[in-house]
Amino acid sequence: MPEPAIDSYPIELEAPDISAYAAGNTGIDYITRFDAAEPGPHVMITAVVHGNEICGAIALDWLFRNNVQPVKGSLSLGFMNVEAYHSFDPANPTVSRFVDEDFNRLWAAGTLDDPSRDSVELRRARTVRPYMDGVDVLLDIHSMQHKTPPLMMAGPLPKGRKLARDVGLPEIVVSDAGHAAGKRMRDYEGFAEAASPKNALLMECGQHWEAMAGPLAIHTALRFLLVTGTVAPDWAAAAEELAGVTLPQQRFIEVTGPVTIETEDFSFAEDYKGMEVIPEAGSVIAHDGAKPVTTPYDDCVLIMPSRRLNPGASAVRLGRYVEAV
Repeated sequence: MPEPAIDSYPIELEAPDISAYAAGNTGIDYITRFDAAEPGPHVMITAVVHGNEICGAIALDWLFRNNVQPVKGSLSLGFMNVEAYHSFDPANPTVSRFVDEDFNRLWAAGTLDDPSRDSVELRRARTVRPYMDGVDVLLDIHSMQHKTPPLMMAGPLPKGRKLARDVGLPEIVVSDAGHAAGKRMRDYEGFAEAASPKNALLMECGQHWEAMAGPLAIHTALRFLLVTGTVAPDWAAAAEELAGVTLPQQRFIEVTGPVTIETEDFSFAEDYKGMEVIPEAGSVIAHDGAKPVTTPYDDCVLIMPSRRLNPGASAVRLGRYVEAV
């Protein structure tokens, strides 16, 4: 299937030069760790899991330039799929999502341990995997194809929804289990286990290159560091980037499942951008070959419809607003 057409969205953000962070201090390129004298959790913020999603790099660059330091535990800042990020070209911004395959579909032990598989992304994931094993709380910063409201992807468990509620940004929190095509990093091992104290969030800061995505990534990173107790409140309060930021009344969406593409001939019934609410159950929203794809219940919310319509991938996730967290 051919690659999706180049996005018509304007490039309003500038990808920062991250070469100054290449050496890191952990023995792994582009991962830097800061340790406090007081014990506490190992908190990590990651960016550029997808190479064309530059708002996370903007947030990490801001934290480095503002001399972030933990007051307890450890803080790690990591740039993940750096080879894809370095290939980002504003003239052709969609093609640098990854080099060989999606870095954010590789985080199952069976995939990481499979000796028959190899790719640029798998090699990087295998390199950083032992480091991720030592992370207690993760914020993974992303952005989206379409210009729709930002989303916090909290995973399927109450602990993820609670952390999202504590962070307080953005307005909409999505509780979902991920994709049939493979496991996300935020769902790796203990992050997605109910009995584990580990926790993770995945933030979608709006459309990939819209101007507000960079500041929102910084705001979210600061809120995350505050609620995990990682940074001093006075340090965060002094950041001009938080001036005037108010926390919204959050709304929660429960995802009942993704629509996984089965054929080479998948098409949506309309040009959905995301967050559309389809009033009636049984409404046709797409065709997968000859099979109609219908909404399973009334007031079905379409979450992140994709333009990468390849067999095995998620075309869209289906959810509904829920009252309780």
